[in-house]
Amino acid sequence: MIIKKRLVTGAAGLLTALACGLILPPTATADEPSRPSPKVELVLDVSGSMRARDVDGASRMSAAKQAFNEVLDATPDEVRLGIRTLGATYPGKDREVGCRDSKQLYPVGQVDRTEAKAAVATLRPTGWTPIGLALRGASKDLAGDDATRRIVLITDGEDSCGQPDPCDVARELAADGTHLVVDTLGLAPDRKVREQLSCIAEATGGTYTAVQHTDQLSSRIKQLVRRTAETPVQTPTGIQGAAQCASAPVLGSGLYNDRERFGEHRWYRMKVAPGEELRASASVAADRAVDPDYGVLLRAVTPGGTELVRGSEAGSGRTDVISTGLRYSVPDAEDDDADTTPRTVCLELSQSFSAPANVKRTPGLPVELAVDVVDNDEPPADVAAFGLGRGWVLLGVLALTGLVVGLVWGWVARWRITVWRSN
Repeated sequence: MIIKKRLVTGAAGLLTALACGLILPPTATADEPSRPSPKVELVLDVSGSMRARDVDGASRMSAAKQAFNEVLDATPDEVRLGIRTLGATYPGKDREVGCRDSKQLYPVGQVDRTEAKAAVATLRPTGWTPIGLALRGASKDLAGDDATRRIVLITDGEDSCGQPDPCDVARELAADGTHLVVDTLGLAPDRKVREQLSCIAEATGGTYTAVQHTDQLSSRIKQLVRRTAETPVQTPTGIQGAAQCASAPVLGSGLYNDRERFGEHRWYRMKVAPGEELRASASVAADRAVDPDYGVLLRAVTPGGTELVRGSEAGSGRTDVISTGLRYSVPDAEDDDADTTPRTVCLELSQSFSAPANVKRTPGLPVELAVDVVDNDEPPADVAAFGLGRGWVLLGVLALTGLVVGLVWGWVARWRITVWRSN
């Protein structure tokens, strides 16, 4: 009897264990790649000109400190944030020493708000304005993984060192292919400052904002930090197009970036099987001063040189980016014995940008290419695909429509005559 009870108890325990194993979710999770948390570095100008008292009756430095404290309190937990300064330590007049004055005040990582605020509180307006050097330093501070990266530069003046030139540094950062965005905020209403900060922002796909009030500075920085967390940027793959289709790189579906000199033609290749559709778009950014008339052309061509389809766009005046795109479908095989080998489609990208003689030609203009191959199983979108507009079908429809309209019009006419006679 005791043995039977033990057997029953053991069986019940085994069933309970099996039930728990079936019902409860497993504790081990699959190895799923997770995107690294975004990185932001605030680069603050601490040069002597930040003593000026023209921001809501306080100094520019005081406004920046107050804004930084508010930003640190509002920084999302998932954002890794750091602070770098320029012109914060050397008060002398030696240009060579002053133009090396940039250091990381707080390392990029999970924010300790008390520690970060204490570091900001020690800052005093001091020295020079080596913006180009600070941007290079900030790029190194943010290196290390493929996370979304953003630099927010706050300054009240243009670079006072000249070398390295901030616009050239911004173009170098854009050419690295890491999709580092630099946003700039100007604390002084000066034309030269605005032009330089706009140049830095445009080269990297960022924004320039002129700031005159403390609350405006705080809200704009917080907005940029939140944007980094909410809208992570897909990092394009760096490629180099060829001068002809035969030697062009073969691309898969994805996002790519390249550099193209003024007036240059570059080639890429895609594989498209029967029953698939190629979708491609290209964007060329004007990251420097260019002449007012320009255009971009994207063509799909066979290896033999026959054009399949093209997309083009042109404009005049100031622009930041000009884009175009195309779609090309390969018909599906009609029988089982038909050749289903993917076909090679050559993509030719060219642009007609030009620039004044004093504008640097290197590196080339930033190019972003998005390509995808999808199943061509969408229903026809136009009425003509169903037969209308093709031969006797259209004639039959027109004849039937005319008959119905004639009958209705005759009936209405008889009714009007009958009413007129009655009255």
